Formats: sequence, structure tokens, C-alpha cells
Amino acid sequence: MPVRLVGIDIDGTLLDSRGRLPPENEEALTAAAQRGVEVVLVTGRSFAFAVQATSDLLLPLTFIVSNGAAVKSHDGSTLLSWPLPRAVAREVLATTPGFHADLGIVFDVPGGSRTVYERIDWTHPHRAAYFARNRASIDEASPLASALEADPLAFVYNGSLARMRGLRAHLTTLPVCTQLEVAVTEYEARDFALVDVLARGCGKGPSLLAWARLRGIAASEIMAIGDNLNDTEMLSRVGVPVVMGNAVAALRDRGWHLTTTHDEAGVARAIERFVLCG
Repeated sequence: MPVRLVGIDIDGTLLDSRGRLPPENEEALTAAAQRGVEVVLVTGRSFAFAVQATSDLLLPLTFIVSNGAAVKSHDGSTLLSWPLPRAVAREVLATTPGFHADLGIVFDVPGGSRTVYERIDWTHPHRAAYFARNRASIDEASPLASALEADPLAFVYNGSLARMRGLRAHLTTLPVCTQLEVAVTEYEARDFALVDVLARGCGKGPSLLAWARLRGIAASEIMAIGDNLNDTEMLSRVGVPVVMGNAVAALRDRGWHLTTTHDEAGVARAIERFVLCG
């Protein structure tokens, strides 16, 4: 059955190790779109951060953002969303006080997204450039609870592997844990991890399939490409799952199709093999 929709992770997949879009990936996606294949970027990034990172890709795009919490058109219109109820969000916030400095709360707003931090450290050696690139879509609120005037899309924590694994363990002990979904992204070589707290049932996989159903596309007609733990469910639900050569071992060991690394235009190689070969 031919591929009618391609769902592609951004970091570690579409972009190379320097955060750039390889020309081969752009060319392959353009060729796929010209054949009528729908291109969906499926990412843990918020919408504003995702658009900023992929501005060189001049194609009709749909974005599934915040690890599946919302589906957005390229102009920022919200097509589908599954926000985290405020009562649940307040409980998570109240029971993770030691992690507030590592937390960004993502909200859906007309035409984009907004991420609120307790404090933005413009001098942070690893985060200052990231904050500067996304200045228009970030804000501060202290205490963070004062920002919860609407249901957020996601809580996004980040930190060392050990610290984030400890947070994950803590979240499983909360009374509201049955109302949460937790998405994990780990970069062992950098000792860095992201933990996203989402509404129950939310994820890249369910959102990609929900969007495909609206488009009249079956799961068997979808190719998905990813590299990290938060891509696992998405890859397990589609007809053509493709794992990047730089993916975490947990994905490479699943027996799914393997492409080259993100520095070797692995997305282009996968599209050539499964979409453009016919």
C-alpha cells in the first residue's frame, strides 16, 4: 500500500546535529509533497519553537506539537487539541516544587503558542541562545501557579538524566497519576533529558492517527520517522516505522526499518526508499 502521509520528528531526525535542515531532506520532502503525500511534523517542541526551527522548509505543513497535545496548521490555527486540565496541572505543580526552575508551561494561543517560566535566565550558558531565538513566545510568572489561567498543553521539565528519572518516579506516586501521560526524551551523551506531562491518552501516536483519520488516511498508509523514546508509540502504530541511525538503542532494537543518521540525511534516504521508489 503506498504511503500517503509522512510523520517526522524534528530534533535528531529532520534536523542534523547542528540544528540545520539538510538540503537532501528538503528536496526529498518537496518531491513527496509534489506526489500528493501529506507531510506532518510530529515533535515535542511547542508550536512557536517548532516553526522557528523549520522555517527553511517551504512546504504545506501540519504540526503535531508538544508531544501530541495539539495539531496546528502552518499559520498557527489549532485543528485539534488535548490540554491538561487545570486542576490536574495545579496538583502536579504543587507536588514538584523542587523542579520549578527546570519547568516550562506550554499554552496554546491564537496563532501560536506561549511558554511560561518561573524565571528566564538570559545569561544561562546552555539556554540563553534558545531563549533569545524564541523571545516573542516566552514569558515569566512567579509563582508559576499564577500562570494557570487556562488549561495548559504541557508541562515540560528538563535536566540531567538522573534528575529527570527521579522526577518520573515521583510522578508515578501522585494521586493524579492516572490522569497523566508522561513523554520522555533522553540524550545520554549530553546527560540531558526532557519529561513532558500531558493529559491522559495524549501522545504523538494517538494524535497522528486522529489527524490521519480526519484526512481519510489509514494507519497502514503512514510512514513515521523518529529517533527517541517519545517516538516509540508513534512508530508502533503506523504501517512503515523508520528509525534513525542515531536513534536510542531502545528504538534500534525493535526491528523497525533503519535509515542513516540525521547527519547523513536519514529522512531523505527513508523517503527515497519508501515514498519515491514507486
